[in-house]
Amino acid sequence: MKLIGILLFGISCFLFAYHYSNRFFDWLRFQSLGTRDYIVEKLAMMFIEVPSERILIGLFLLSFGLGSIVFISFLPNIIPGLPIAIVTTVIGWKAPKPVVDWYYLRRVNRFVLQMVDGLSLMSNGLKSGLSVVQSLALVSQEMPNPIQQEFNLVLSENKLGVSIEDAFLSLAKRIPADDVEMFVTSVNILRETGGNLAETFDTIVTTIRERIKVENKIAALTAQGFYQGVLVMSLPPILGFILNQSDPDLMRPLFTTPLGWLCILVIIVLEIAGFFVIMRVVKIDV
Repeated sequence: MKLIGILLFGISCFLFAYHYSNRFFDWLRFQSLGTRDYIVEKLAMMFIEVPSERILIGLFLLSFGLGSIVFISFLPNIIPGLPIAIVTTVIGWKAPKPVVDWYYLRRVNRFVLQMVDGLSLMSNGLKSGLSVVQSLALVSQEMPNPIQQEFNLVLSENKLGVSIEDAFLSLAKRIPADDVEMFVTSVNILRETGGNLAETFDTIVTTIRERIKVENKIAALTAQGFYQGVLVMSLPPILGFILNQSDPDLMRPLFTTPLGWLCILVIIVLEIAGFFVIMRVVKIDV
């Protein structure tokens, strides 16, 4: 009877998928191409060249590949195998974007930290008689990535005929940070109206340093609350593991009955909600 039930369920899934196949593939094409293009664009902004076809294959392996493995591992128990497989597929499909965003944000923060030394070097170059373009070349020669890559791209665009003002505006689009916007705006305005760029760079460096000090102080003050929240969130799975090891018969209904699955789902939802609440509380913008 169980085999017949599995067969009927498979046939019904096939008929349902066949009936809505066109809509499904249109939606899948939109989701896959949009996610793929987003990842390719972000990687290109980090000077990482990966073929779009390889990105698409990786997305399908992380989502449908892992989901299929999870579903097969639960057979012949369709429930809870199918819901867990669907959740795994969705997570595998959505996970690459925040991971790429995290790497991109880390690159932006590293660039902002390097601006302290880079702008100081540019200020010294301007004081010694160099132009803005020559000072940029000096920074790109002396400092590591990512500021070297970004300033080299600015210089390359300028050599190809793009004005230095437009090249700096492109830099501000690639590195979306307030400090970069302040730097680009200051350079473009002072180049048009005249002014002491070296003194302006020194002021920007002082502003960035003071902001970093404030951010580090806030991070130290909020670290305790963050780790307390992580500890509280880790207690339910730790206690569940300990109870399962000490008395498996007592915990077995939690994993084998619909009411137990519902309890696990509620726990997961509350854990995720608690994580986002904690992150909102401890995150303070400067």
